[in-house]
Amino acid sequence: MSEMRAGVAGEYLHLNRANWDERAPAHVASADYSVARFLAEPDFLSGVVRFDRPRLGDIAGLDGVHLQCHIGTDTLSLARLGAQMTGLDFSPASLVQARALAEASGATIPFVEADVYRAADVLGAERFDLVYTGIGAIMWLPSIERWAHTAAALLKPGGRLFIRDAHPVLMAVDEKRPDALTLRYPYFERPEPLVWEDDGTYVDTDVRIQSTVTHEWNHGLGEMITALLAHGMTLTGLEEHVSVPWEALPGRMERDDDGEWRMLEDPWRLPLSFTLQATKNA
Repeated sequence: MSEMRAGVAGEYLHLNRANWDERAPAHVASADYSVARFLAEPDFLSGVVRFDRPRLGDIAGLDGVHLQCHIGTDTLSLARLGAQMTGLDFSPASLVQARALAEASGATIPFVEADVYRAADVLGAERFDLVYTGIGAIMWLPSIERWAHTAAALLKPGGRLFIRDAHPVLMAVDEKRPDALTLRYPYFERPEPLVWEDDGTYVDTDVRIQSTVTHEWNHGLGEMITALLAHGMTLTGLEEHVSVPWEALPGRMERDDDGEWRMLEDPWRLPLSFTLQATKNA
């Protein structure tokens, strides 16, 4: 991958959507997303949601929305835990796969195509008991403040936000340095995106992506919390983890039986992911 090319303001949606449209069929075909197991096992849950489950608690009967839901495996998993889920994503190709998976699994899940910042406009304000967003989502968004505004707008008073994602410290580490943990990229949100060019994806596949250019942003934990507080949310939990669901630092990690990746040496040095929970004030 190469980074730090000049980006044009506003083009991130077009570029990122084209990239994710190409990833979707490759992800469905890859064993990493376990689509065959979802179809064969009515109680099967994604590895991400299995990790989240102890922190989610009982979500049966809750009206929930999964932002940036991709092909819907986590959305379906939350529905299997009893929530009435809606999925939202900006990639039409991803939603084709999500709807097919839900239908084949016998689940009734509406999947809506929209940019995440338009979620409250297209789904309705103060509608949901639970806003859920998972691994590898917020890095695609240029403004964490607008994201926090969206999450708060979607929630009913007393409703809960649940997010687990890659830790911003991990996202600042130079993954190409096998000899040291070196901070190379921004920890704090910057107006300019990191511009990447890569024809691969994070699953085991021979597919080569043609829409190779993507834009990403990092967001510090303090920025996330401050934005949520500013939009009428109360922080109820923040946990940092020594694992993440993909090999973020190739050659320096090992995969456990639960599908999570951890540092081979001294895992206490680096937070790899975090879980943040907050409720909307009455």
